[in-house]
Amino acid sequence: MLSDIVVVGGGQCAAVAARTLRRRGFDGHIEIIGAEADPPYQRPPLSKEYLETGDAGGLSLLSEQWCADKNVRLRLGERVLGLDPAAGRVRLADGSVRADAVLIATGGRPRMLPGVTGERVHTLRTRRDADRLRAVLAPGATIVVVGAGFIGSEVAATARARGAEVVVLEALDTPLRTVLGADLGAVCAALHRAHGVDLRLRETVSSVAEGSQGITVVTSRGRRIDADAVVVGIGMEPATEVAEGAGIAVADGIVVDECGRTSVPAVFAAGDVARHYHPLLGEHVRTEHFDSANRLAAAAANTMLGRATAFAEPPWFWSDQYDVNLQYAGHAATWDEIVVRGSVADFDFCAFYLSGGVVRAAFAADRGGDIAGARELIARAVPVDADVLRDDDADLLELVPEGVA
Repeated sequence: MLSDIVVVGGGQCAAVAARTLRRRGFDGHIEIIGAEADPPYQRPPLSKEYLETGDAGGLSLLSEQWCADKNVRLRLGERVLGLDPAAGRVRLADGSVRADAVLIATGGRPRMLPGVTGERVHTLRTRRDADRLRAVLAPGATIVVVGAGFIGSEVAATARARGAEVVVLEALDTPLRTVLGADLGAVCAALHRAHGVDLRLRETVSSVAEGSQGITVVTSRGRRIDADAVVVGIGMEPATEVAEGAGIAVADGIVVDECGRTSVPAVFAAGDVARHYHPLLGEHVRTEHFDSANRLAAAAANTMLGRATAFAEPPWFWSDQYDVNLQYAGHAATWDEIVVRGSVADFDFCAFYLSGGVVRAAFAADRGGDIAGARELIARAVPVDADVLRDDDADLLELVPEGVA
């Protein structure tokens, strides 16, 4: 019988796990230990609405009042130094706390460019990072964004919305090539250029020099860019130190099963730090997405209480850039063909990634309905007619045969 549950990390997963535990009737003690001083909040708005406006309305995930009412203790601004699973203890700087079960939800830290540091060099992971960056996103400012992945692209779009001039440096020949492929990556490139971004492909940072009046970037092509700030958006590294110190299996994240269980009994992991086995995909994946964090945290909380629950739904995420809503569902490392319905030129389309006649992933611009249908097709893994996928009048859900679970 569990009486004490500790969540290591104070973000999205902590909030979802705590709410799930209470909804499922757990009446024991819940302790959330987070390194940040802020109570749990949403991270997706940090590169979009919150970065643009600073409006924190709706950002909070767990209020201090809810925690008090539900007997959830928030210990903020504290770091967990280690775990002793055998003894059921979580070690802190000023002692330790008891834990019958532990959820590690430590997220990660932004990857940095070697030797690129300084007051004018920014990353975006926390609310304070967003506050610091917003202060320099202003009309007349020049911002260099390194990396055209989703974070870099969202920062570029927000910076343009605030009137800044933006130069984006991307090492690949198209943005997001490894996820979307060359053709759809080129669509993202066109979106940025249509909004005035100076997007430079196959170009990286050679050196950075910071002065009292600004920062100078010299690129791999020998070009000089005088700017007010540099934003490094080249991904993140999972914060696995706590797990490693406890002898828990780690491989580009904490390795967990479909229920969030680690290699050590009574220790679970979820969110950006977890590399979880996905039954639908048949492999371990680490997906740094809001929806995946929610689902795996809920699965882990249920499993702690003896209700083994798998996260088996297709991965899904969204990105708002300029006036376009982009969504991606599924996971496709390779594909046989890409079938498109709608107009790519008008940024009004859904592209389906097929392998063996089965939809493995889908990418859409302003087509949330199509993505909802694609998620059903991906989950069922049934063969589909490519011509029907192309037909804008076809109902995607009708492609799922009756009786297919």
